[in-house]
Amino acid sequence: MAKKCFDDEIYRNAKSWPFEEARRLLSRNSINEKGYALFETGYGPSGLPHIGTFGEVARTTYVRHAFECLTGVKTKLYAFSDDMDGLRKVPENIPHRDMVEKYLGYPLSRIPDPFGCHESFGEHNNSKLREFLDSFNFAYEFQSSTDWYRSGKFNDVLENVLVHHKEILEIMLASLREERAATYSPFLPISPKTGRVLQVNIDEYLVDAGTVVFKDEDGTITEQPITDGHCKLQWKVDWAARWAALDVDYEMAGKDLIDSVRLSSEICKVLGKTPPEGFNYELFLDEDGKKISKSKGNGLSLDQWLRYAPTESLANFMFASPRSAKKLYFEVIPRQVDDYATHLRNFKVQESSKQVDNPVWHISVGNPPDPELDISYSLLLNLVGVCNTDDKNVLWGFIKRYSSGADPESMPLLDRLVQHAINYYQDFIKSKKFYGIPTINEKESFGDLLNELDKLDGSESIEQIQSIVFEVGKRHGFQDLKSWFSSLYRHLLGQNDGPRMGSFIALYGVSNTKKLLQEALDRN
Repeated sequence: MAKKCFDDEIYRNAKSWPFEEARRLLSRNSINEKGYALFETGYGPSGLPHIGTFGEVARTTYVRHAFECLTGVKTKLYAFSDDMDGLRKVPENIPHRDMVEKYLGYPLSRIPDPFGCHESFGEHNNSKLREFLDSFNFAYEFQSSTDWYRSGKFNDVLENVLVHHKEILEIMLASLREERAATYSPFLPISPKTGRVLQVNIDEYLVDAGTVVFKDEDGTITEQPITDGHCKLQWKVDWAARWAALDVDYEMAGKDLIDSVRLSSEICKVLGKTPPEGFNYELFLDEDGKKISKSKGNGLSLDQWLRYAPTESLANFMFASPRSAKKLYFEVIPRQVDDYATHLRNFKVQESSKQVDNPVWHISVGNPPDPELDISYSLLLNLVGVCNTDDKNVLWGFIKRYSSGADPESMPLLDRLVQHAINYYQDFIKSKKFYGIPTINEKESFGDLLNELDKLDGSESIEQIQSIVFEVGKRHGFQDLKSWFSSLYRHLLGQNDGPRMGSFIALYGVSNTKKLLQEALDRN
């Protein structure tokens, strides 16, 4: 389907947060000077890309697309890898950890690849980043810190840092503890003897010579150029220098980096450039409301999410309220799948002025797919449960009977959802199934519902079936109809909650539902 175009006025009046962010770029002179707007995301290649990496690139892409629609100005997105950083600790999830441990302090791009498939550990993880971003069809240009330092592309900004090192030190030292401040320098020399990135005091800054003087690891007083990869910058200074050298217009960061953004912005101004626009997004919380930590393992990984739900649902999760803290755990997945499907259905019937604020318009970069069959994820989970199968073909048998034109080929998203639902049911629901013993009143109501279903001829709509279930509950004194439906979920499905019963009966079939009711009646 061709990308839908809207009137300029619709874009100007759009209220969704990516448009609000994009409007902040409209007054930047640097965009007019370059002829394009530069967006950036950073990546630390000491580990593999993760769910936070996806979130940052996805959210930046939403703002980038909104800016293009607002202005018609070209944009670029740089995915910048800090592969010149020295390795601080050995990751636990790699082979040959003993070998890598020997290279602590070395630039990631100079450490042998423990996986044995690339020239360096940094290059290995960089390739994983590119594979990762490509798998989600993100549009970006990869940039390597090592390349920018060693090729000389950072030389001008490095010389500028040297010229202004006193002002930069004044900014940074005020933010550091006394012990750290005693040896702090904007420059980290690369030892000419060991190749390690050195956290050492700089004895002299020789601006005219373009060098720094320091004590090497063996105690030798060494004078070394700051250019061509002989030194790198401390990371807050490095961030600021990168903004200045690349002329970055927009970069967002997590809330935990608020102080870092402030300091880097001050340094960027000292270097004569305007810091990029951007905002600090909130961090993810676990089920108990605690900050997610990779070392604690209390979060949800990207691979785990994609085992139970499609990428679109994760993108929907990332789109919603980026400035609000959100819990990231397994139970949020079904809701995000169904929310995405609801947004997709709504998009087709919305006015154009509403479509540009619909999450699916941003997620699909202005080109949302057509909605497929209206079967919720929770309904699929219940279908898997009552069928007690991991065979997709069995489930598709029910779906095809529910909708005669349905098939996996014409509904690829639904086909993926079926497998996701099987995975989720097997891993989280199956072991928790528990069928209680119905009370006398529950048995009477189940018998009544069974009789009502006997009267159906197959022509009834979902709403008509739902109304029948509703009326039976009221007839048997379930004034709180929530308790009536909970009773059905508990005794028919073995769980405390579930889908709309009208939709479930239509999908699972009246005759099969009658069997479930009879099983509940026979249970003693």
